[in-house]
Amino acid sequence: MPVALHNSSADIIALANLISSTVQEIVTEYSKAGHDIPSLDSTDSGPFDAPEKVSGTLSKAIRTIEAACAQLSFTVASPGHVMTNKSYGYEEPAGMLVALNAKVADHLVDKPEGLHVDELALKSDLDAGKLGRILRMLATKHCFREVKPNVFANNRLSMQMVSTNPVSGLLGHMSDEGLRAGSRLNEALTDPKTASSTSADDSPFHRAHGVSLFGFYESPVGSKVSERFAQAMVGWGEVTGKAMLPKVYAWENVSENATLCDVGGNNGHMVLDLMKEYPKLKAVIQDLPPVIEQAKELWTKENPQAIEKRRVEFVPLDFLKETPVPNCDFYYLRHILHDWPNSDCQKILSNVRKAMGPKSRLLIHEFVLQPAVRDTSGTAVNQAPEPLLPNYGMGRVRLYQQDINMMILFNSKERTLQEFIELTEQTGFKFEKLWDSGEAGLIEFTIA
Repeated sequence: MPVALHNSSADIIALANLISSTVQEIVTEYSKAGHDIPSLDSTDSGPFDAPEKVSGTLSKAIRTIEAACAQLSFTVASPGHVMTNKSYGYEEPAGMLVALNAKVADHLVDKPEGLHVDELALKSDLDAGKLGRILRMLATKHCFREVKPNVFANNRLSMQMVSTNPVSGLLGHMSDEGLRAGSRLNEALTDPKTASSTSADDSPFHRAHGVSLFGFYESPVGSKVSERFAQAMVGWGEVTGKAMLPKVYAWENVSENATLCDVGGNNGHMVLDLMKEYPKLKAVIQDLPPVIEQAKELWTKENPQAIEKRRVEFVPLDFLKETPVPNCDFYYLRHILHDWPNSDCQKILSNVRKAMGPKSRLLIHEFVLQPAVRDTSGTAVNQAPEPLLPNYGMGRVRLYQQDINMMILFNSKERTLQEFIELTEQTGFKFEKLWDSGEAGLIEFTIA
C-alpha cells in the first residue's frame, strides 16, 4: 500500500506561517521580561541564556523555530544540495578545535573592532592564511564575525569558546576525542567482533583511542586533557539545565526534612541549587570515594551552611556493586543510565530498589527520545504541531545526536519513555509521571 505524501506547497506555507506566528511569541516573551532579543553580533549575556530561565512557552517556541526553519529549507532546496552540506558537517567541529586550541575567542575578548588574522596567527603560532580560512568558515556559520576582510571579532556564539567558559571544555571534548571516536563508528558496527557488543571495550571510542572512555583520562594522552573533560561536564550541566531540578518537580509539597539521595551524583552540583531553593530538604551525595572528596570541597565552598547544619551527607558508593543509603524519600539519577547497557542499568536500579522504603520515589533525569513518526493512538505526549516532525526534528536534534554519542563513547544509549518503563518494571518499579524539564525529562517511579 503506497504511503500518503504531504502536499509540499501546503506544507511550506504552513511552515512559513508557523515561523511567523512563533517569532511573535518569542518577541512577546522578551518584551514581558523587559528585554530586546540579543543581536548575534553582541557579546553580552542574554536574559534567557541559561535553560532554567526560559519559560515553557519560550522553550517550545524556540524548538518550533529551529524545527520549522530546518524543515522549510530542506524542503525547498535540492536533495543533493542538502545531503552534500550534511556530509561536510565534520569540518565545523574540526575548525572549532583549531580555534579553541589557539584561544582565538580569548584573544578577541574586549576587542569589538576585532583583530587581523595575521595578529591572531602570531599569537597562536599558526599559519595566517589557513587560520583565516577556518575563521571565515566558522563566521559563515555565525560563530565569530568578520568585521572587515580578514579581521575577526567575537559574537554571542564565539563567546562560548572563551577558555573560562565551561562550555568551551564541552566543545573541545566533542571536537577532539569525540570526533576522532565518531570516525570509527562504521568500523565498529561492521566488525563481527564488535557489531552487536554493548561493552565499552568494543566501542568506537576504544577503537580510536585504544582504551575506553573510563580509562582514557588516566592514559598518557588523555591525562593532558583531563581538566578539559572535567570542565566539559560542568559545561554539559549548564547547557542541559542543571538548575532545572528545583523548577520541575512539586518540591513545595514535599515534607520538611525529606531526604534526596543523589546516586552517582558526582560532586553533587546538580543538587546544590535545589538545596538552596528548598533548604527544608536534606541530601545524600553518593559516588566513588575520590569523587566524594571533590564533593566535600565543592559544598564547603558553595553551601557551607548545609554541612554545618548536617543537611547533607557524603557517602562513597559503587552503584554497580553496592546499595545506596537506605530509606531516603527520593533516589535521584541524572544522566547515569545513558552511560550503561541494559544489563548494568538493571544492576544499578536493583540496588536502588533494595534501598527504598515503601514510600520512596525514584526520579530518573534523562533525555527521553520519541519516534520520528506521528503517534495517532492518542497516548503520545509532547508531539510537535503538524507539519513538523512529531519529535520536533531539528528543534530537539541534540537528543538523538547524544544517543549516537553514547553509542560512540560507551556502546550505550539514550532511551524512549517506553524503554525506561520496561527497564524499571523489570527491577520492581511502577511508572507514575513524566515531568517536562525542558530538554530532558524527569521520570517519576514508585515501588511496584
